[in-house]
Amino acid sequence: MKLLLLGSGGREHALAWKIVQSPKIEKLYIAPGNAGTSLVGENVTIKVTDFAGLKVFVLEKEIDMIVVGPEDPLVKGIYDFFKEDNDLRHVAVIGPSKEGAKLEGSKEFAKGFMQRHNIPTARYKSITAATLNEGL
Repeated sequence: MKLLLLGSGGREHALAWKIVQSPKIEKLYIAPGNAGTSLVGENVTIKVTDFAGLKVFVLEKEIDMIVVGPEDPLVKGIYDFFKEDNDLRHVAVIGPSKEGAKLEGSKEFAKGFMQRHNIPTARYKSITAATLNEGL
């Protein structure tokens, strides 16, 4: 299996280190990666939010699976991008949809979700620039 891991932090280094231990992994690419990930796989200079660039790379290298580390590409819809593209929908993407990523990407959305579904959480108040004085 050819796998593309997205991200450049310590989390991705730990994931890369563990992923390459699987006998099922033929090749591991990390975009963009870091010094640690370069020791266990091949770093590629593609931004995690460059979906068009990732598409070209995935098709060129015949990637089977993408593991998404950072929140940013998930919140921007990388899962949806791959699943809605006929050329890419066969690629397994490990991570939630754009809608699902809101739970992590938007604290206001997550708090509202918890309130609507009676999930215990600390009290909160959303503050905007217009309501800043209310929060002080």
